[in-house]
Amino acid sequence: MSEETTPPAGTAEPGTGERADTGTRTGGNERTAQPTRTGAREQTDERPDTGTGVAGATAAPSRRALLGWGGAGLALGAAAAGGAVAAATAGGDRTSPAAASGAAVPFHGAHQAGIATAVQDRLHFASFDVKTRDRAELVRLLQDWTRAAESMTAGDTVGEGAYGGLAEAPPDDTGEALGLKPSRLTLTVGFGPSLFDARFGLGDRRPAALVELPKFAGDNLDPARSGGDLCVQACADDPQVAVHAIRQLARIGFGKVAVRWSQLGFGKTSSTTPEAQTPRNLMGFKDGTRNIAGTDTAALGKHVWVSPKDGPAWLVGGSYLVARRIRMNIETWDRTSLKEQEDIFGRDKGEGAPVGRARERDEPFLPAMLPTAHVRLAHPDSNGGARMLRRGYSFTDGTDGLGRLDAGLFFLAYQRDVAHGFVPVQRSLAADDLNEYIQHVGSALYAIPPGVRDKDDWWGRALFS
Repeated sequence: MSEETTPPAGTAEPGTGERADTGTRTGGNERTAQPTRTGAREQTDERPDTGTGVAGATAAPSRRALLGWGGAGLALGAAAAGGAVAAATAGGDRTSPAAASGAAVPFHGAHQAGIATAVQDRLHFASFDVKTRDRAELVRLLQDWTRAAESMTAGDTVGEGAYGGLAEAPPDDTGEALGLKPSRLTLTVGFGPSLFDARFGLGDRRPAALVELPKFAGDNLDPARSGGDLCVQACADDPQVAVHAIRQLARIGFGKVAVRWSQLGFGKTSSTTPEAQTPRNLMGFKDGTRNIAGTDTAALGKHVWVSPKDGPAWLVGGSYLVARRIRMNIETWDRTSLKEQEDIFGRDKGEGAPVGRARERDEPFLPAMLPTAHVRLAHPDSNGGARMLRRGYSFTDGTDGLGRLDAGLFFLAYQRDVAHGFVPVQRSLAADDLNEYIQHVGSALYAIPPGVRDKDDWWGRALFS
């Protein structure tokens, strides 16, 4: 929860190659100069332009690509007028300044988009149980999901669109995102430990680091909000775009997978763009001051991406994701004095400066803080240098039945190895005074495969090959 590395024991690279295409969604395979998503796709061999292809391959740009790059001039014009936009770059693993919210983030790249990407405003996260026991059917599902994700992240509808097809059959797309821009939608897929059981013959391919997380002090985990064979993280600047994406994948997977649990999030609580204003969590404190920046390739390589020496080979270029649903007792927190709140975090509430410092980004002097202060306990210097890239979101899900808001932090942290990231930091946070006000009620761990390289690749191909 702090700006250091992780939430307490009870608790993005500026945009990865965002396309400067800010047109609204169309249902067809074509974009127009001022497009609006329509329900039916035109029958064409053209695929959504992704900005990258097979290494060494060359291809003439599609009409959509030309229009997208043409839009870059308009976007740069907006920047000259004071707007923040992205430069169009070559893949999901490339970085550029954060774009206007309507832009598209390229789907293809060495790493999945949605990790080091500049953090979007909204989240829909879903965990799935695999119902089929047919390995070939699971592979087909992952292939179908990949093709749908390519379309949706480019701002297109799925399949033949939301209308205009056979009247006696349900449309390929449910249609609630018609007329909406891509909104920097990213879709990130992961595989849970339970996928590597006997059903699909993957037991010998399970990464050594993909272990069940240990029980931590203060955990009160709900099994119905924990675990899962697969996960999909949908992030966008428009909540309807994110929800639409998860809905389409769930629809495509009907009968083969079922949603185990899901979480909506708003108000990003961490940032991968240090030049931007640091966001605040529901406790009112800045969160993510010292998060790994999406442009810090050295830190990403050291702390986030799985390397060849880590293994297994199918996961190189991927990462590990820890997801934790953290309930905040905000009614109690709201009656706590300002001084106590600041002592608990180790930062002042206004500027966000560490104890004894003047500015938010001043280096913390840990001995000046209480031994139980969150910043002190979560700091890399207190945890053998452990760091993670965090992409958390706030949530509020109605009430708890006792007149209190069911609200808190949906913590998402990407790391190279949980044994040297989340686990030691979370154990350190057992002494955190913040634990009086929070409780971990949901938990999951996933192996995040590398990016989809081109139109012939698909999520998990190396795992199932």
